[in-house]
Amino acid sequence: MLTKADDYPIHQMPEPIAFSGTDRNFYDRYFFNGYTKSGDVFFAAALGVYPHINIMDASFCVVHKGVQRNIHASRYLVNMERMDTQVGPITVEIVEPLVALRIKVEDNEQGIKCDVLYRARTEPLKEPRFTRRNGPRTLMDLTRLTQNGTYEGWIEVDGERIIVTPDKYFGTRDRSWGVRPIGAPDAQPQVPPVPFQFYWLWAPLNFDDRITLFHVNDDEHGEAWNINAVMCKTDGSAPEEMKSCRAEVDFVPGSRHARAARLFFEHHKGGTTRIDLTPHYNFQMMGLGYSHPTFGHGMHNGELAVAGERFALADIKTYAPPHLHIQAFVTAKMTLPDGSVREGSGILEQLIVGPHAPSGFKDVLDPAKG
Repeated sequence: MLTKADDYPIHQMPEPIAFSGTDRNFYDRYFFNGYTKSGDVFFAAALGVYPHINIMDASFCVVHKGVQRNIHASRYLVNMERMDTQVGPITVEIVEPLVALRIKVEDNEQGIKCDVLYRARTEPLKEPRFTRRNGPRTLMDLTRLTQNGTYEGWIEVDGERIIVTPDKYFGTRDRSWGVRPIGAPDAQPQVPPVPFQFYWLWAPLNFDDRITLFHVNDDEHGEAWNINAVMCKTDGSAPEEMKSCRAEVDFVPGSRHARAARLFFEHHKGGTTRIDLTPHYNFQMMGLGYSHPTFGHGMHNGELAVAGERFALADIKTYAPPHLHIQAFVTAKMTLPDGSVREGSGILEQLIVGPHAPSGFKDVLDPAKG
């Protein structure tokens, strides 16, 4: 099966681009978020391609005046074509690779429309490869690039137009591809059973003159199996990979969500950068399909389906799925080794399931103690 991509010199194996190895769970995905420095407006978008189950899906979300509005769309891949990155009313367009991308949401029943252009502030940064197995089964094996930038354009919410300008709207995008669970779960249980455990923090942050990235995946003992931190100035200088890094999290009692967090970056030339994070509200990642009961990534919803939901963030009192996976909008205070201070903002993504000894978690979803 030949597709448009086959006319580009991008092949990695002696097969058409329509085929990506043999793993049924292969995926290829775009993610974006954007926000004002104060967080009074927050938006996010995603588009995923699942070539071996022949599905493409997308979502767009807006948090405005304390209400999160989500729109989801899902369709079949027509003729296995992956280059047509439009799903119902949602489109992601590559304007200039690794520099500028456009997100459009056209008329729909959910009352959300947009036309925003993302433009990079720094070069894209490749994170260490994520490979994790549960017993003999591959849970995830993927590559991801992350890049911070600005936005311009407009967003409409129930007829109210929000003007987006690059001096006020910052954010992050990522591109990941590889293998992770998608679509319907495997009907045959793993033997012997392996209890699920996943500890994930991700903190891409924007400051006036630089950006920082941090992530960590811990096992149940608190040992990191994937961790990385980078600082990159916006003057075009090379990114600075950290010698080491770590995070400290104070949890809201009775939950698995952060009340506060601190990041520590150890520089190769000596000295420590400390970043204090203050969460203000939690964007619900289910709006982008993560753990969504019907519009989860790669789930079958027919030839074309569009739906959505809205809710006040203050009304969500639980951290149980699908409300466990969040991106907390945070303000950030960075103290550099020379004592100078930068103020910024960004997100602290959190997905914590199962035991994690340093946090005091012993079961699947037992909460933090007061």
